[in-house]
Amino acid sequence: MSATLLLKQRHALIQQQLHADGRVLALDLARQLDVSEDTIRRDLREMAAAGLCQRVYGGALPLAPDGGTLTQRKQEAPERKARLAQAAVSLVRAGQVLFLDAGSTNLAIASALPELALTVITNAPAIAMALMERPEIELIMAGGRVDRRAGASLGPQALRTVERMHPDLCFLGACGADAEAGVTAFNYDEAEFKRSIAGASKAVVVAVTSDKLGAAAPFGVLATGLLQHLVLEADADAVHAAAFERRGVQVLRARA
Repeated sequence: MSATLLLKQRHALIQQQLHADGRVLALDLARQLDVSEDTIRRDLREMAAAGLCQRVYGGALPLAPDGGTLTQRKQEAPERKARLAQAAVSLVRAGQVLFLDAGSTNLAIASALPELALTVITNAPAIAMALMERPEIELIMAGGRVDRRAGASLGPQALRTVERMHPDLCFLGACGADAEAGVTAFNYDEAEFKRSIAGASKAVVVAVTSDKLGAAAPFGVLATGLLQHLVLEADADAVHAAAFERRGVQVLRARA
């Protein structure tokens, strides 16, 4: 292919391949388009800055979907999230201390918790409200400034609350989950909070709808090697699932 392709044409071809394959590698693109790797890296930087992809080492991934506010996200695919929740709570045992991160899927997990004696820590007001009438659950709320878009308490006070806690299971919200890029988030403060509680937990669980699988957001939260359990939809892409399993992650699938 000619090296004289116009910039827009090159970007369009890269974007087509990104959507078709789910990721692109700079070396492969350079060979296909007959340009230097430096040119491709510059293209990917420009595309990332324009919100067309997320740069990762050696290439790029599709940008994870930004689902809007928590109120908007709760209205999207509630049945799918309920099935993910049922699979996720199979990991819960009586007497455990759980952390439930903010997010619409984790709100579904809160609603699906079995009737067991548990301690639940959360930074999400909506999750705290969902568990208020559960007498068998000891509820601890991490306070601080509430980010309405995230539906979560974030910032120094919330971090101080959780830094002294060591949950048995951390149900971590994710904007994107990819075996190479790990778990990622759109909001810097939210990513910082997630990193803190994940690092303090004995095991981390991430449940994601298929549109977040194989995608990435700008801020890293957790490397794949530090993730113990990944809960996916019944028809989630088998290639992405296998990539997590090769890295030692237990993959659970929701019912169809």
